[in-house]
Formats: sequence, structure tokens, C-alpha cells
Amino acid sequence: MADFTDLTWTSPDGLTLHARDYAPAVETDRLPVICLHGLTRNARDFEDVAPRIAAMGRRVLAVDFRGRGRSDKAHDPMSYVPPVYAGDIVALLSQAAIPKALFIGTSLGGLVTLILAAMAPQAVAGAVLNDVGPKLSPVGLKRIGGYVGLSSDVADWKGAAEYAKAINGAAFPDETPAFWDAFARRLFTTDAAGKIVLDYDPDIAEPFKHADPETPTPDLVPLFLNLNQGRPVLLVHGALSDLIDQGLADEMRQLAPGMAYVQVPRTGHAPMLTEPAASSALEDWLAAAP
Repeated sequence: MADFTDLTWTSPDGLTLHARDYAPAVETDRLPVICLHGLTRNARDFEDVAPRIAAMGRRVLAVDFRGRGRSDKAHDPMSYVPPVYAGDIVALLSQAAIPKALFIGTSLGGLVTLILAAMAPQAVAGAVLNDVGPKLSPVGLKRIGGYVGLSSDVADWKGAAEYAKAINGAAFPDETPAFWDAFARRLFTTDAAGKIVLDYDPDIAEPFKHADPETPTPDLVPLFLNLNQGRPVLLVHGALSDLIDQGLADEMRQLAPGMAYVQVPRTGHAPMLTEPAASSALEDWLAAAP
């Protein structure tokens, strides 16, 4: 039996969006937690983490961004950008009557959290940034850009697991076949014809294709400083990450000396948050958060 119910809401441009809604194990006055996944991922990335948080007495919503999982695909592929995702989350908070929450943002989800804290500051009580920050290494960005939106023709779940390991193996060098099978079943789904396909709209790559390489990337440092203003923040950093290297992690800690920090050994981009170091740090952070 599933330990969550399905919640849907309507985006500002009329899409039906989906989240997994995990009820708290016991009713408390603790703030709910909203989990936001990475670029090509979905709510299933939090299927191990969310029940653990719910067991601590917090409601958890694990979101499918537009074009992922059980959320509608966008009408306009150029809407697959972080400010639009943040607007979708504002709509979720309004329609679910959640005035304030804690946020866990992995990769893209962390960037959305930075924007959300500026867009609706009263709604963000604190945040976990999972291997993401205001500056990103071009090494990791190039790697991600090299596979997003490309088709992956796999014949069976064994092939899906091999694909998942080929893309992400460097980030999880010590993992088992069982890990990669579970990873594949989060990354892929079966379509109406029974074919195993990636569980996201390939058009999420369109904004990347149309980006002008001569245009400087937005300066997100002010958003990062804003997020850390009077809020508890935890940075989870994969020691092997190619998106947040050690220099970038150190810079974030200098910018926000009050921010909590944990490095996850033998793990790259991005930790699953079930690793012992990450799980312990997350539990401590949640215990102290409102």
C-alpha cells in the first residue's frame, strides 16, 4: 500500500500538476516540507526520504515539476525554466492552503527554491540545498547538457539500469545492481504501449538549445544571500560533485557562515539524501527547524 496520496493543483497557465502527499505520522504543529527534484527527475526521487520525514511529524509534498512524472507537459516548451517552476510552486502553496513550509531542493529544485524565497519570502521558512548553489561548475553543466532531452532506447529494465549507471555511475561509484535498478525505476516509466521511456518531456531541453552563449548567466548570489537571511539553511555537498566543486562549496560557506553544511563522501551530483552523512545532517536540521 502506498504511503502517500496523490495531490493535484493547477498552474497559472492551466496545467494539472501532481505531487505525492505524505501525511505526518503524528499530528504536530511542525511546518510541512516540500521536496523539489532535479532537472530530469521526478517525485519518486524522494520515495525513501519523504516517509522518514513524515515519521518525524511533518507533512511532506514531493512535487513533479511540469513535464515530469504525473504532471502535465507544458504547452510552451520555453516555460521549462526556473522562474516558471517557482510560480507553479506558489500556486501549489495557495491551492493547498500552505502559508509557510520548509523546502528541500535537489539541483534544479534548489535553484527554484532560491527564486521562490525572493518571489514569496514569507512562504519559505528554511531550505536544504542539495548539491546546488548560486554558482555552478561548467564541468557539471556540460555533462548534464550532454544528455538532457536525448532519446534513450532501452529494451528492458536491465537496459534502463545500465543507462542510469552510464549517466550517473561516476556520482555513485560504490553502488550495487539493486541500487541501479531502483534508480532506473525512478528515472523511467512505461508508456501506453508498454515501452520503457524516460519519465520527462524531452522538450525540457528547449530553453538550453535557445540560450545565447554570449549572454552572461544571471547572478544568483543575491538570491542565495536572501535565502540565508534569517532562515535555517543546510548545504548538502557531494564530495565527488562535478556541479558544486570544493571551491564553490567553500565560497558558499564564506558568503553564508551561519549555513549548516555536510559533505557526503564517495558521492557526486546529487546525493540521494539517504546516505548516512546526509540522512543524519537532514534529521538534525529538521529537528531544529520550525
